Amino acid sequence: MAAAGATRLEIAAEGWSYHPDLGASVSVNGCCLTVVAAAGGTLHFDVIPQTLAVTSLGSLRAGDGVNLEHAATPTTFLGGHVVLGHVDGLAEVVEVRTVGEWRVRLLLPGDLGIHAVDKGSIALDGVSLTIARVEDLRGESPAGARDGTVVDVCLIPETLARTNLAARKVGDRLNVEVDYLAKLVARQLEWMRKR
Repeated sequence: MAAAGATRLEIAAEGWSYHPDLGASVSVNGCCLTVVAAAGGTLHFDVIPQTLAVTSLGSLRAGDGVNLEHAATPTTFLGGHVVLGHVDGLAEVVEVRTVGEWRVRLLLPGDLGIHAVDKGSIALDGVSLTIARVEDLRGESPAGARDGTVVDVCLIPETLARTNLAARKVGDRLNVEVDYLAKLVARQLEWMRKR
């Protein structure tokens, strides 16, 4: 039973080698959640309305695949960039190319594009990826087109096999977390300008 005001999310994780303790933090599609129960290979999380409103977790249906990642420790090997599990917004898939290299183009929400750079890092549904290309469409779009920043990421077969990104299609919305260090630098520059 979910806590008051929360929605219970249950994930079948039988094949996952990690067995979290109660209270452990687990990234579910890039969103840091707390394990509130675990039994028979099923993990249970209570998700509050605020989280459902600002992430893609509210659109999950029974049977949907999710990306799971346990929390890093100071002694954990980091195989990607630092991902906190704090979703910055929802990016919309605007194109998927599967011929040749697998490439996904996404429209970033709001002003998140200022944190995106070619060869920089981005997390999509919790998957740490390298940005292949950044295209700023602000003020340059033809009438009726969407303004904003579009990023391209390339997906290798290993990533496609181990994540839910292969199932993404145009119009899907993915949890996006931009590079934490880029956010820190941008915040410091903003603070210095205001002084």
